[in-house]
Amino acid sequence: MDDALRELGRYVEARRPDCVISWEVAHGELNVTAAPAAIVGLTEFLRADPTCRFSSLVDITAVDYPEREARFDVVYHFLSMYQNQRIRVKCAVREDEMIPSIASVHPSANWFEREVFDMFGIIFSGHPDLRRILTDYGFRGHPLRKDFPTTGYTEVRYSEAQKRVVYEPVRLTQEYRQFDFMSPWEGADYILPGDDKAAGGRG
Repeated sequence: MDDALRELGRYVEARRPDCVISWEVAHGELNVTAAPAAIVGLTEFLRADPTCRFSSLVDITAVDYPEREARFDVVYHFLSMYQNQRIRVKCAVREDEMIPSIASVHPSANWFEREVFDMFGIIFSGHPDLRRILTDYGFRGHPLRKDFPTTGYTEVRYSEAQKRVVYEPVRLTQEYRQFDFMSPWEGADYILPGDDKAAGGRG
C-alpha cells in the first residue's frame, strides 16, 4: 500500500511541480504540502486526472501553530473511490493571509470553509458566502485558536426580567482552575474516604 502511495506522490509532484512543495507517506497516508495560491489548481488536477480521480472532498480543517510565522495549516482530505486511495493536502497560511476557496471545484467546500473561518479566523478568498456557521453572529474571537480563553469572552443566559436572551461579559467568582493535587490520579499516597473498604479488600 505504501509503495502505491509513494508512486502516487511522485506522480502528482511530477505533473504539478508548480503546486507541490513536498510530499511524504506517513502512517499509511500520503501527505502533500502545497502552496496556498495553487490550491485551486491542485484540487482541479486531483479531481480530473485519470490516475488520481479524487472526486470526493471528505473534510477541510486547520491546525494552529502560534509560534510559527505561517501560523495555520489548512488541511484538506480527499478520497478517490475509483482508485481506493486517500490524500491529505496541507497549506501553511499566515494569520494575515487569505487562501483561495475551492468551492468552485467542490461545492461541499462551502460549509467546510465557513467552519474553518468561524473556528480559526482564516479567510477564504472567492468564497460565495463567508460568514460564521457554528457560533452566533455577534461572537467575538475564534474558539479553536490556541490563544482563545477556555471560558470565552461572553456568556449567554435568558433574562426573566427582560424576557429575552442577554449577553454578558464572563465573570468568574473563583479561580477557573484550582489544582490542589489531591486527586488519586496524581499518584498521591493516601486513601480517600470510602476507598478504605476497597483497600482492605485487597489486603
